[in-house]
Amino acid sequence: MNANTAEAEVHNAPVNDLQAGTPSGVPGGDINLDVVLDIPVTLSMEVGRSRISIRNLLQLNQGSVVELERSTGEPLDVYVNGTLVAHGEVVVINEKFGIRLTDVISPAERIRKLK
Repeated sequence: MNANTAEAEVHNAPVNDLQAGTPSGVPGGDINLDVVLDIPVTLSMEVGRSRISIRNLLQLNQGSVVELERSTGEPLDVYVNGTLVAHGEVVVINEKFGIRLTDVISPAERIRKLK
């Protein structure tokens, strides 16, 4: 596992605020989302990034510190299958790390970034 990115398989993730519209070509306008709710996705939390040369990379050893571009206190980025979906902050619950979502990117904004 990369020190900057923690990944986890997400199964049975709750679906919040899904609004089914009436797309053209769908009889009655009902959309059954049950078909996609059990598809596993990769959830990643990124603490930060750094660019270093291969020379410096090869000089890293146990105890080395790699400075990240982010400052202390900046929110983490939360990605689902490589797409930014939220920002959050690190929390510790029962001696395990977690992330508290502080800002969720709206579906409209995610679609706008795809274009």
